[in-house]
This record gives sequence, C-alpha cells and structure tokens, in this order.
Amino acid sequence: MGFGFRVGVPGMSVRVSTRGVRTSVGPRAARLSVGSGGTRMSTGLGPFYASSSLGGNRRRTSTRRTTRSRTVAPSAAQLDRARRQAERAQQEAERDAAIAQLRELRRQMTSVHLESFPAAHPPVIPDAPQLSLSWALAEARTFHLQGVGRLARAERAAARRRAEQEAPAYLAAETARLEAIRHQLVSEAEHWWQALLANDEDTVCEAVNTAFSDNPAAGCAVGVDGSVLSVVVRQQDLDSMPGQTPGLTPGGRPTLKNLTKRDRVLWWLTSMGSNIVATLKEGFATAPGITAIDLAVLTRLPDTQRLGFVAYGRWTRQAIESTPWREPEDALCFQDIGQDVTCSVTTTASGYLSSAIKPLDTSRVPGLQVLLDHAQDEPGAGEPSLADIDVTLGAGTPPGDRTPLTDPYRIKPFVEWKEHRAAGPPPAPATPPVLPTSLIPGQTLVLPEDAWQGLHVAFSFAGADADLTLFLTGEDGRVAADEDFVFYNQPFSADGAARLLGKQREGPYAVERATIHLAALPERVRRVAIAINMDVDTGLNCGSLTHAALHIDCVTGAAWAFQPSANPDIRAMVVAELYRHSVDGLPAWKLRALGQGWADGLDGLARAYGVDVE
Repeated sequence: MGFGFRVGVPGMSVRVSTRGVRTSVGPRAARLSVGSGGTRMSTGLGPFYASSSLGGNRRRTSTRRTTRSRTVAPSAAQLDRARRQAERAQQEAERDAAIAQLRELRRQMTSVHLESFPAAHPPVIPDAPQLSLSWALAEARTFHLQGVGRLARAERAAARRRAEQEAPAYLAAETARLEAIRHQLVSEAEHWWQALLANDEDTVCEAVNTAFSDNPAAGCAVGVDGSVLSVVVRQQDLDSMPGQTPGLTPGGRPTLKNLTKRDRVLWWLTSMGSNIVATLKEGFATAPGITAIDLAVLTRLPDTQRLGFVAYGRWTRQAIESTPWREPEDALCFQDIGQDVTCSVTTTASGYLSSAIKPLDTSRVPGLQVLLDHAQDEPGAGEPSLADIDVTLGAGTPPGDRTPLTDPYRIKPFVEWKEHRAAGPPPAPATPPVLPTSLIPGQTLVLPEDAWQGLHVAFSFAGADADLTLFLTGEDGRVAADEDFVFYNQPFSADGAARLLGKQREGPYAVERATIHLAALPERVRRVAIAINMDVDTGLNCGSLTHAALHIDCVTGAAWAFQPSANPDIRAMVVAELYRHSVDGLPAWKLRALGQGWADGLDGLARAYGVDVE
C-alpha cells in the first residue's frame, strides 16, 4: 500500500509505499525513476509502454545458517537383515527355476505320444540338372585352350574349332548319363518302396531304426515276421528319475516336495507308456505294410541293477490309430489296447499301483527268454546279451551327425569324358527278357504244346504266410484219391507229375514253387487246380497278403502272370486252373485265371475237391 504526490518541480513526482520512496523525473515519453527497486528508464505513448533497468538489484543477505546432512552408517542388525533377504530371494529364485525345470521335464517325459508322425510315402527323385550347349562349349574350350599361349593365334583358333566340334557330343553324353542315373535312382527307389510295402525284413528294420534314432527312448527293430514287426525299447531307469515334484505349501506357496515310491513309479510308468505309444505310432507310420508290432521294454532293474524286461505285448495298427491321444494321462491306456500285454507295474487289490518293479517272466516269449538266458553285465563278451542290446540302443547317431550323401548328379568333367571316349564304346546292353502275359479273372488261353512237357509255377507274396496247394481232379471236379491232393505234408503226386518244390525268400517276397508235367498226368486227371491257403496258425485271411502274384512259364520262354485280389473274407483261394480241352478236334490244355475263395480256409477248400478232412 502507498500514496504519491507531485512537487512544485514540473515533470517530477514522488511515491511513498511500504517498499520505500521512489521519485520519477521527466515526461512520460522519457521518464527516469530512482529510489527503492533500483534505477529504471521508461517510455510510453498511448497504450504502449516499455521499461528497462539501468542498474543491478541490491544483494540481499540472510542470517539463516546452512546445515549439512549427516551420513549415518547402517547398523550390524540392518546388514544382517539385508543379507538374509538376499539369501531368501536367491533361494526362491533357485526354487522357482527348479520347479519350472521339473514341470518341463515331466511334460517332456509324459507327452512323447502326443507327437504326430507323417506317414511314409514313395521317395521323390529330383530331376537331373539341365545342361546347355553354351556350358558344354565353355568346358570344351577350357580343356583345349589349356597350355596354348595367348599370342599363338592359329593354335587357339584350331583349339576353338575342336571345342565346337566336340561340345555337342559331350553335352549329349552327359545328358544321357545323368538321365540314366535318374532312371536308376527311380528304379532303386521304387524297388525300395515295394520292398518296404512287402515287409522285407532288412528294408523295414533299416527304415524304422533310422526313424527311431532321434527318439527320447531308444528303440530298435529286431525282426519282421510276415506283417508283424518286433521292436525293443530302452526305457529310462527308475533310479535316474527325479526324487522331487512341484507342490504347494499349506499356505499356497509353490514348493518342491519329495516323491513317494508309488508316485515315482507312476511317473515312470506314464513315461514308459508314452514312449511305447510313440514308438508304435512312428513304427506304423514308417512301415506301411506292418499291421502289428510286438514290443518289449528293456530297463535296468532297481533292486539288482541288471537289465531286464518290464513290459511286452502286441499292438495292432488299428488299435493305435483309432485311439485318441490328447492328454499325457492317455499314455497309461497302452495296457488296455494291446494284446497279451504284460507289465511289471501292477494294480494291487486296494486299487493302488505297486511301488516295486520286478522282472517279468519271459518264458512265454522264446526270443526274450534266449536273451535273458545269455544276459551278462558287460557287453561284447561272448554270446549276444541284454547288455549288448543296451549299448546298441544307446548308440543312436543323431541325424545331424550322419555322413552326408554324395551328389548322384555329379557332372563329369570334360577331361574325364574325353578319356572315357578314347577307351571305346561301352558293351551293348543285353536283350531284355520277354514279359509275361498278364491275365484277368476269368480269362482263358490255350497253352502251347511245348508247355505240356513242363510248367514252372511260382506264387510270390508278402505281408503274411501262405501255402501253395494242387488238386488233381476228374471231370466231376473231385480228387480220385488222397494222392491227388498235393500240399505241404504230401509235396508230390503218386506219379510225380505234380510236385511242390518248397518255399524260399527272394528279396522282399516269399516264393513257393511247383512243377506240373501235363503230358505225364494220367488220363483220368482232367483238371489241375492251383490254390493257396493261409497259414492256420496265424489266423490271418487273404486280405493280409500283399503283392500276391502267380507266375507260370514253360521251356519256350512263354510266361503268364495273374494277380489275385486281396480278399479279407476268405482264407483259401483257387488262383488258377489247368484243364483239358479240344481245339479243332485236337487235344489241348487251357489255362484259366480264377481267384475264387473259401472263408473256412484249407478245410473248406479240401472238402470242395473231395478230400476227406478229419
């Protein structure tokens, strides 16, 4: 608050306020103000006004004393409390990491069966590289110009002319060679695929073991019998299982708790079931011709620390593919969907799982019993043992460590082609054999007279076991005596005109052969039925046969082939028949393709042809 007044001097005014006394001199256009607040010069015109200071403000002083902050060192109790908090935080972090690790480990061990395995398909052979004339010409020029000086124009021109003359031949030769390689690869791939479909033992075992090489539980295919694959799986030892599992405290905090024996066995059993199902799924996916898998599980027994079998059984493709696999617990149903499954972990009378793992009695499985009889602690000592199998199962080479394949389409350099050409042309290929005449069901044909002197019959098949049978009948279609029934227990007729030569393995197929001397058959024999029947011990039907084919040829080289259908409703079949006929009034023999069957197997077939079946 203040007041002001004018003095007698023109243009001067004095203002007194609580801030002090201030005097202004001069007109508004140029006014000087002195006093409290400093000296200022101002000017104004109408609504506009400007002011500037002509001196610094006075320095203000203060009597307030500045105080410094005092640093206080933590006490021993505070340091100890901080140390305990840090240790507790580290322990909780380690516990949380261990809990997460155990959860992931359990998930991995019990979820292997949830993986999907792509079905095998025929190999795809890539096309051979396409070569051009410009490439061949460049290769030829490089060869012919080698060692020719740049100033030797005549020699260089001659070298270029030779290159231009030889480049087309080099291109044609390399193109033909690469195409021949591709055709060979395609043929080998087709042969391999057919062998895989036909359940050739070596082919199936090699393919399956390659697929098993990266499995968590090592598996090994050890044999094929018909359409049944035998596999041994190495399960993780119970003693190597974790002893703790994630849990919660009464207050709801995460913690690790010790596993009881029963809980540990349950974890191990679920892991084994997951490995079994995954192995079965991958085995069926890899081998399309396999219909069932006999699987045995090998592990080291906790009590004796010796290798032994803890589970075995047979599982069919239909059972595995029709079962939904969605949760880890689904792996435990491996015992319910198999055939003759035996497991060392059983359920007690009170409904609990047994807490001990005992070795199984393998006396019912001869192959496993032989391994147990020769079991040894050390591998590689004397007879094959379970320890040897254990080493084999643990020696799978990861896919990334396998030796890379060489390029089959390696281009032959010009110099190699030149040397090969100088060596002379390759020998002419052999004349290809005459292909047999393919027959369809119901088709008939007249056999040449040369065929009367001897027919060679071969029935080839895969997938299951079957036996070749011959019936020598009269006009009524029935045998006159038991000697006219030629089968595995009576492999030749009384006069020796019809004989079974036995069964043998030829690549991926089983082949049973027979000979029929038509000219030597007695006149009463009017027909010869060529039949097959399934092995009664397997309980399989003709639908289990794959690549079944009948091949008949004679001394002239003429041949005939017939592929009967795989009918699952029958267990015996007349594939073809030979019968007497007349052509233009002259005697003849004819061949008819049939493929007719009986549901009751060999017994029904034999009765149909008049054989007494006891």
